[in-house]
Amino acid sequence: MKKNEALIFDYLLQYITPEISNILFKVSKEKKEKIEEIRLRNSFPLMVCFEGGDYYVSKNGELTENEKNTFIVNKKLLFKTFQLISNYSVYAFEEEIRSGFITLKGGHRVGIAGKIIYGSNGVETIKDISSLNIRVAREKLGVSDKLMKYLIKRPNSIYHTLIVSPPQCGKTTLLRDITRNISDGMPKWNFKGKKVGIVDERSEIAGVYSGIPQKSIGKRTDILDGCLKKDGIIMLIRAMSPEVIVTDELGGPDDIEAIYEALKAGVILISTVHGKDLKDIISKNNLGDLIESKVFERIIMLDNSKGVGTIKDILDGHTFTSVIY
Repeated sequence: MKKNEALIFDYLLQYITPEISNILFKVSKEKKEKIEEIRLRNSFPLMVCFEGGDYYVSKNGELTENEKNTFIVNKKLLFKTFQLISNYSVYAFEEEIRSGFITLKGGHRVGIAGKIIYGSNGVETIKDISSLNIRVAREKLGVSDKLMKYLIKRPNSIYHTLIVSPPQCGKTTLLRDITRNISDGMPKWNFKGKKVGIVDERSEIAGVYSGIPQKSIGKRTDILDGCLKKDGIIMLIRAMSPEVIVTDELGGPDDIEAIYEALKAGVILISTVHGKDLKDIISKNNLGDLIESKVFERIIMLDNSKGVGTIKDILDGHTFTSVIY
């Protein structure tokens, strides 16, 4: 397992210009297994992120918190890397670039920042690339197995569930694995698989590449990739008859409105939101109303106190008390 984690990192080096990839290849195997992001910024040091921290990369591939003697990324290296990522055909990735990222084979995602060019229909493209964020997609099968007993609603249903987590604490990894278990079923709990629809607005849950999900999301799962929740939820209900709908991060009023539409159709909802704790999410506009309306029956609280993906608590959405036993 450990070996595979390091190999995932090395696989991504093919998308980075050799002047940088040769340095990253020297990073220790132990660190490669943990790295979550590779950050390239024009005229700034090469950096990697893992376990909630940012580290500079030296010319020898050593990770340090000291900026001295670190490798500096320049515009030329950024452009060469962007060409590799887009396979020398920016046109082929226009749709994704308009959303600010490109998805690579394996479900890895590259965030793009630069000069935004607007057209008559909104964002047209991104030019003069100033930074790239290569996010390492790590799949951890089975991370939801032990908590599924708290999400299964007898006789064969699922509680409406919200995962609350600060950034980079493993909420998408957990959401994906919950989706897999709901879709495939869990004989251990006498739970039969259900039809699941994913609205993967940020292309992170399933990691679809050329129409094929790169991550394990279950055999009864249909995916709308790169689709807004307000559109996707309605489309799934009309066309795919899902029993459960899974979405990524809830945000604005359109997202909340879409959630209520799904409830009217009798669909079970599983979603995520950024937040430190219950008080934090209740204070958010629109979302707070959703929580106080007792829509979600289970609220999973994540943090990284004992490593990424630590289950801090699982709350009853009606009483806000712990259901863990």
